[in-house]
Amino acid sequence: MTTLLVILGIVAVLAVLIIGIYNRLVALRQTTNQAWSDIEVQLKQRQDLVPQLVNTVKGYAKHEKETFQEVIEARNRAVSADTVEGQAQAEGMLSAALGKLFALAEAYPELKANTNFLQLQDQLSDVENKIAASRRFYNNAAQEYNTAREQFPAVLIAGPFGFAEREFFEAPEGRETLQTPPVVDFGTS
Repeated sequence: MTTLLVILGIVAVLAVLIIGIYNRLVALRQTTNQAWSDIEVQLKQRQDLVPQLVNTVKGYAKHEKETFQEVIEARNRAVSADTVEGQAQAEGMLSAALGKLFALAEAYPELKANTNFLQLQDQLSDVENKIAASRRFYNNAAQEYNTAREQFPAVLIAGPFGFAEREFFEAPEGRETLQTPPVVDFGTS
Protein backbone atom coordinates (compact mmCIF):
# COMPACT_ATOMS: atom_id res chain seq x y z
CA MET A 1 0.00 0.00 0.00
CA THR A 2 2.80 2.44 0.83
CA THR A 3 4.49 1.72 -2.50
CA LEU A 4 1.30 2.69 -4.27
CA LEU A 5 1.14 5.94 -2.30
CA VAL A 6 4.80 6.68 -3.08
CA ILE A 7 4.22 6.01 -6.78
CA LEU A 8 1.09 8.19 -6.79
CA GLY A 9 3.07 10.92 -4.96
CA ILE A 10 5.85 10.79 -7.55
CA VAL A 11 3.33 10.90 -10.42
CA ALA A 12 1.57 13.86 -8.80
CA VAL A 13 4.85 15.76 -8.34
CA LEU A 14 5.85 15.05 -11.96
CA ALA A 15 2.43 16.18 -13.20
CA VAL A 16 2.68 19.43 -11.23
CA LEU A 17 6.23 19.96 -12.53
CA ILE A 18 5.19 19.34 -16.15
CA ILE A 19 2.17 21.64 -15.83
CA GLY A 20 4.33 24.36 -14.26
CA ILE A 21 6.95 24.14 -17.02
CA TYR A 22 4.29 24.10 -19.73
CA ASN A 23 2.54 27.14 -18.29
CA ARG A 24 5.83 29.05 -17.99
CA LEU A 25 6.65 28.32 -21.63
CA VAL A 26 3.18 29.46 -22.69
CA ALA A 27 3.56 32.71 -20.73
CA LEU A 28 6.99 33.40 -22.25
CA ARG A 29 5.68 32.62 -25.74
CA GLN A 30 2.80 35.05 -25.20
CA THR A 31 5.20 37.76 -24.02
CA THR A 32 7.28 37.22 -27.15
CA ASN A 33 4.17 37.37 -29.35
CA GLN A 34 3.06 40.60 -27.69
CA ALA A 35 6.54 42.09 -28.12
CA TRP A 36 6.50 41.19 -31.82
CA SER A 37 3.08 42.83 -32.16
CA ASP A 38 4.55 46.02 -30.70
CA ILE A 39 7.27 45.96 -33.37
CA GLU A 40 4.69 45.40 -36.11
CA VAL A 41 2.68 48.43 -34.92
CA GLN A 42 5.78 50.65 -35.05
CA LEU A 43 6.82 49.29 -38.44
CA LYS A 44 3.33 49.94 -39.79
CA GLN A 45 3.48 53.55 -38.58
CA ARG A 46 6.85 53.94 -40.28
CA GLN A 47 5.58 52.40 -43.49
CA ASP A 48 2.55 54.72 -43.43
CA LEU A 49 4.82 57.77 -43.17
CA VAL A 50 6.86 56.85 -46.25
CA PRO A 51 4.28 57.77 -48.95
CA GLN A 52 3.65 61.14 -47.27
CA LEU A 53 7.37 61.80 -47.16
CA VAL A 54 7.86 60.79 -50.80
CA ASN A 55 4.98 63.01 -51.93
CA THR A 56 6.40 65.98 -50.05
CA VAL A 57 9.83 65.50 -51.58
CA LYS A 58 8.35 64.93 -55.06
CA GLY A 59 7.00 68.45 -55.07
CA TYR A 60 10.54 69.83 -54.85
CA ALA A 61 12.61 67.25 -56.69
CA LYS A 62 10.51 66.10 -59.63
CA HIS A 63 13.42 64.63 -61.62
CA GLU A 64 14.57 62.22 -58.87
CA LYS A 65 12.22 59.41 -59.94
CA GLU A 66 14.78 56.64 -59.40
CA THR A 67 15.14 57.51 -55.71
CA PHE A 68 11.35 57.72 -55.27
CA GLN A 69 10.88 54.36 -56.98
CA GLU A 70 13.54 52.77 -54.76
CA VAL A 71 11.83 54.08 -51.62
CA ILE A 72 8.40 52.86 -52.73
CA GLU A 73 9.74 49.40 -53.70
CA ALA A 74 11.55 49.11 -50.37
CA ARG A 75 8.37 50.10 -48.52
CA ASN A 76 6.33 47.50 -50.44
CA ARG A 77 8.88 44.80 -49.55
CA ALA A 78 8.69 45.84 -45.90
CA VAL A 79 4.89 45.69 -45.93
CA SER A 80 4.85 42.21 -47.48
CA ALA A 81 7.62 40.62 -45.38
CA ASP A 82 6.25 37.69 -43.41
CA THR A 83 9.12 36.42 -41.24
CA VAL A 84 11.23 38.07 -38.59
CA GLU A 85 14.37 37.73 -40.72
CA GLY A 86 12.55 38.91 -43.85
CA GLN A 87 11.12 41.87 -41.97
CA ALA A 88 14.57 42.83 -40.69
CA GLN A 89 16.07 42.67 -44.20
CA ALA A 90 13.20 44.61 -45.76
CA GLU A 91 13.39 47.27 -43.06
CA GLY A 92 17.12 47.56 -43.66
CA MET A 93 16.48 48.23 -47.36
CA LEU A 94 13.81 50.76 -46.46
CA SER A 95 16.18 52.53 -44.06
CA ALA A 96 18.85 52.73 -46.76
CA ALA A 97 16.35 54.08 -49.29
CA LEU A 98 15.09 56.66 -46.79
CA GLY A 99 18.69 57.66 -46.14
CA LYS A 100 19.05 58.41 -49.86
CA LEU A 101 15.80 60.38 -49.76
CA PHE A 102 17.05 62.50 -46.86
CA ALA A 103 20.39 62.98 -48.60
CA LEU A 104 18.46 64.19 -51.63
CA ALA A 105 16.71 66.76 -49.46
CA GLU A 106 20.09 68.29 -48.67
CA ALA A 107 20.28 69.46 -52.30
CA TYR A 108 16.97 71.36 -52.04
CA PRO A 109 17.09 74.17 -49.45
CA GLU A 110 13.38 74.97 -49.93
CA LEU A 111 12.52 71.37 -49.09
CA LYS A 112 14.71 71.38 -45.96
CA ALA A 113 12.78 74.46 -44.80
CA ASN A 114 9.34 72.99 -45.59
CA THR A 115 7.43 72.54 -42.32
CA ASN A 116 5.56 69.46 -43.61
CA PHE A 117 8.85 67.79 -44.52
CA LEU A 118 10.36 68.70 -41.15
CA GLN A 119 7.32 67.34 -39.29
CA LEU A 120 7.43 64.09 -41.26
CA GLN A 121 11.15 63.81 -40.61
CA ASP A 122 10.56 64.32 -36.86
CA GLN A 123 7.74 61.76 -36.85
CA LEU A 124 9.93 59.27 -38.66
CA SER A 125 12.76 59.85 -36.19
CA ASP A 126 10.34 59.31 -33.30
CA VAL A 127 9.05 56.08 -34.86
CA GLU A 128 12.65 54.91 -35.43
CA ASN A 129 13.33 55.37 -31.71
CA LYS A 130 10.17 53.45 -30.82
CA ILE A 131 11.16 50.65 -33.20
CA ALA A 132 14.57 50.43 -31.53
CA ALA A 133 12.95 50.22 -28.08
CA SER A 134 10.42 47.63 -29.27
CA ARG A 135 13.19 45.62 -30.92
CA ARG A 136 15.17 45.55 -27.65
CA PHE A 137 12.08 44.39 -25.72
CA TYR A 138 11.25 41.72 -28.32
CA ASN A 139 14.83 40.42 -28.49
CA ASN A 140 14.94 40.23 -24.68
CA ALA A 141 11.63 38.34 -24.62
CA ALA A 142 12.81 36.00 -27.40
CA GLN A 143 16.09 35.37 -25.57
CA GLU A 144 14.27 34.59 -22.32
CA TYR A 145 11.81 32.30 -24.12
CA ASN A 146 14.55 30.50 -26.09
CA THR A 147 16.62 30.01 -22.94
CA ALA A 148 13.65 28.64 -21.00
CA ARG A 149 12.73 26.19 -23.77
CA GLU A 150 16.30 24.89 -24.01
CA GLN A 151 16.85 24.35 -20.28
CA PHE A 152 16.40 20.97 -18.71
CA PRO A 153 13.73 19.66 -18.02
CA ALA A 154 11.75 22.13 -20.19
CA VAL A 155 13.56 20.88 -23.29
CA LEU A 156 11.75 17.56 -22.80
CA ILE A 157 8.39 19.35 -22.94
CA ALA A 158 9.12 22.11 -25.48
CA GLY A 159 9.63 19.87 -28.50
CA PRO A 160 6.61 17.59 -28.15
CA PHE A 161 4.31 20.53 -27.38
CA GLY A 162 5.48 22.66 -30.33
CA PHE A 163 7.42 25.42 -28.60
CA ALA A 164 9.57 26.51 -31.55
CA GLU A 165 12.64 28.71 -31.25
CA ARG A 166 12.14 32.44 -31.93
CA GLU A 167 14.39 34.45 -34.23
CA PHE A 168 15.90 37.72 -33.09
CA PHE A 169 14.94 40.95 -34.86
CA GLU A 170 18.33 42.35 -35.78
CA ALA A 171 18.88 46.06 -36.29
CA PRO A 172 18.44 46.70 -40.00
CA GLU A 173 21.52 47.81 -41.84
CA GLY A 174 21.16 51.35 -43.08
CA ARG A 175 19.52 52.56 -39.89
CA GLU A 176 22.75 54.32 -39.00
CA THR A 177 22.31 56.34 -42.22
CA LEU A 178 19.26 57.97 -40.66
CA GLN A 179 20.91 58.56 -37.30
CA THR A 180 24.41 59.60 -38.33
CA PRO A 181 24.64 63.36 -38.63
CA PRO A 182 26.11 64.65 -41.90
CA VAL A 183 29.76 65.65 -41.85
CA VAL A 184 30.17 69.40 -42.22
CA ASP A 185 33.46 70.64 -43.65
CA PHE A 186 33.99 74.38 -43.82
CA GLY A 187 37.23 73.97 -45.76
CA THR A 188 39.53 74.93 -42.92
CA SER A 189 42.66 74.11 -44.91
